[in-house]
Formats: sequence, structure tokens, C-alpha cells
Amino acid sequence: MRYQPIDPELFINNRIKLEKKLKPNALAIIHSNDEMPRNGDQCFPYRQHSDLFYLTGLDQEKSILTLFPNHPDEKMREIAFIVETDDLMVTWYGHKYTLEEASKISGIQTIKWLGQFDGILRDFMSKAERVYLNIDENARFVTEVDSRNLRFVRSLKTSYPLHEYLRLAPHITDLRLVKEPQEIDILRKACDITNDSFHRMLKFVKPGVMEYEIEAEITHEFIRQGASGHAYPPIVASGVNNNILHYNQNDRACEDGQLLLLDFGAEYANYAADCSRTIPVNGKFTPRQREVYEAVLRVMRQASKMLVPGITIDNYHAQVVKIMEGELIKLGLITQADVDNQPDGKPAFFKYYMHGTSHFIGLDVHDVGTKQTPLRKGMVLSCEPGIYIPEEGFGIRLENDIVVAEDPIDLMAHIPIEPDEIEALMAKR
Repeated sequence: MRYQPIDPELFINNRIKLEKKLKPNALAIIHSNDEMPRNGDQCFPYRQHSDLFYLTGLDQEKSILTLFPNHPDEKMREIAFIVETDDLMVTWYGHKYTLEEASKISGIQTIKWLGQFDGILRDFMSKAERVYLNIDENARFVTEVDSRNLRFVRSLKTSYPLHEYLRLAPHITDLRLVKEPQEIDILRKACDITNDSFHRMLKFVKPGVMEYEIEAEITHEFIRQGASGHAYPPIVASGVNNNILHYNQNDRACEDGQLLLLDFGAEYANYAADCSRTIPVNGKFTPRQREVYEAVLRVMRQASKMLVPGITIDNYHAQVVKIMEGELIKLGLITQADVDNQPDGKPAFFKYYMHGTSHFIGLDVHDVGTKQTPLRKGMVLSCEPGIYIPEEGFGIRLENDIVVAEDPIDLMAHIPIEPDEIEALMAKR
């Protein structure tokens, strides 16, 4: 892997925490992601299932983890199954884990070849009273493609219909929400790489460059520093494209006088950074651009201090939009009368600020957790207010990654954000 080895104690402790949540005499089974076909005889670059990685550190396809804390044979209580390779496979596709390597990475003592799984499963099912199975439970996303975990659920229930089946996802979600110090360090590394790419970009951006050329500069720095690439498709949006929240065509020329909205983040060791910056293409904000920029920055500064234990994203966002209302009124975009007379369900601010302020970040850029989840120390969230003004031809979003604490920790505090600093750095091109 491109990233530095991770201390297996992280994965050992993650498994211990999960096993404590299981009912007595229960078996838990977690699968890796599928290799996803692209076209012809090609697959998309492989990305491990976040839950399996969280519990094992194994970053290889066709892997399975079983946890059976009450199995009478201690060696059978934790097993990782990995694909067995031969010389021909190595010739075509390169090295795969040996049994010893998989054990060293994961801290799991018993590693077996995938071909042994079915026989061992029969032994497990004869002893277990209940089985925890893992499927993706994301309230914001539905896919038409069945996962390996879901296909296994169907197959197992057909073969063993009389067991009690339970959901594993809520337990893993609860654990993944609070980051261990080692996870914070990995996220910090992803943020550091993102910072370096932003500095590289500031030296490159000027009127006439294409959005995709800027994307290439970001990608270059990510890969150069050992990131797997982007944590999500990057947004490189110039001019009126600033106002498209999920714009990622990145195919326009950047013009003099425009703003460039960048939403980008490195993925390092499968952990995501998520950063937004808005910069002037020619290196100098106009007075109106600076006025709006500073309004967004004030909202962000206040909002980031509110990410403390006990609050929920819903309650926090309700407070943030009150601050945003005041800024929009100062900017002349809405009036106090608009706020006083706004109909239920149609707030005045929504015309210029139509998305949430924060989401969880971790092994996924939009990590597990809900807007009703009370925040706890060690959770990591984005803080990303924005103001979008189509009638004026520009929008501004700023975003940093914040660790929840009584005094919240900004993992991106070192990434330039003050307008004077950005102008000064761009003047050095």
C-alpha cells in the first residue's frame, strides 16, 4: 500500500469494542467490497469496504472476517479469510497477502484461505444461536447494485433459516463515529496532504487555465505524497459554476475576475479529508467578492466553535442559519421583513444557503451517523457554510474538518483561508 503501516492495535481494539456489543453465543460475519466491473475485462480501482477495513486493516478484495467470541476453540474466535494466490495470479496481478502478512496487518492470529470458509461456516452455524450480518444502511443513499454482504445475507438465510439474524451495522456505526487518536493522526495526514495541494494550486491558478488542469495539479500532489487519490470527485468550479453544489465536470476555462470554488480532499489510508476554498482567479478579490467571502468566513468561525459534545447536527444547524440570516441581511440579499414573514418550510436564507453546515467525516467523506446523533468527544465533522448568488455570478463556500471537543480542534487550521493571505500567496506566482 502507498500509506505507512498502521499499528494493528487499532484494529485489535476495534474488534474488542465490537465483540462487547454482541449478544451471547453470536457469530458476526463481515465481507469485503466487490471488485466493480468497468467495461470489457477491466474493473474500477479497488476500494475496501470501510467496515472491514475498520476491523482488520486488510486492504484486499475477497476477504472475510468472522467473530465468534463464545466459540469453544480460542483459535476460532477471530478469523480472517483471504484469497489464496498461485504463481500465475502473481504474474498477472502482482503480490497478494500471505497468511503471515495478513496476521501482521490485522493482529488476527488465525488467518485462513478463502477456500476454507464454507467448511468452517458449517461448524460455526452448528454452534451459534444467532448471527450478526452487515449490510450498508445509509439513509441518504440507495444503490441498484447488490453488495457482497447483501448477497451473502440472502444465501445464508436460505441455507440456515432457523437462526436468529441481527443487524451489525448499528453497532459498527456507533463505534466508527468516535475516532481513536490513531485515526485522528491519519485524518491529520490526509489534511496535511490536502494543504500541500492547495499551496501548489495557488501558484498555478491564473486566467486562462482550465478547471481540469487545476484538478490535475491537485491529483499530482495527492499521489506524490502517497494518498490513494481523491476522497470524492473534486469540485473545481469557476464563475457561475460556483453555484452548482456538486459540479464536477471541471471542463471550463477560468476567466479574469471570476472566483474559483474548490471542494477537494485527499484519501489517505482510506480516511478522507474534506476541504473547500474559494479564491480569485486573477489573485485579487473584488470589493463585493471580499464582502461576501468575509461574511462566510465569520459564519464558519462561529460555527466551528459550536461543534462540542452534546449538540446534534440538527440543533447546531438551526443556530448556524440564524447567524447566516444576519449576514445575508447585511449583504442586502434578504431583509428582516423577509425573515419575519417567511412561510413555514420556506426560510428566507435558503435562497442563498441551501445545504447543511456539517456532516461526519472518517473512513467515508460522508461518514456514518445521523443529524440527530448527539456529538461526542472525538467525532470529526466538516464545517462548511456558503453563500451562493447566481444573480451576481458567483458563490463562496469555505470548509474545514473539526474534531469535537469542549474546545474544538481544527485539523485544517493551517490551510490558508484569510483573504489577505490568499491574495499574498497568489501574488508570489
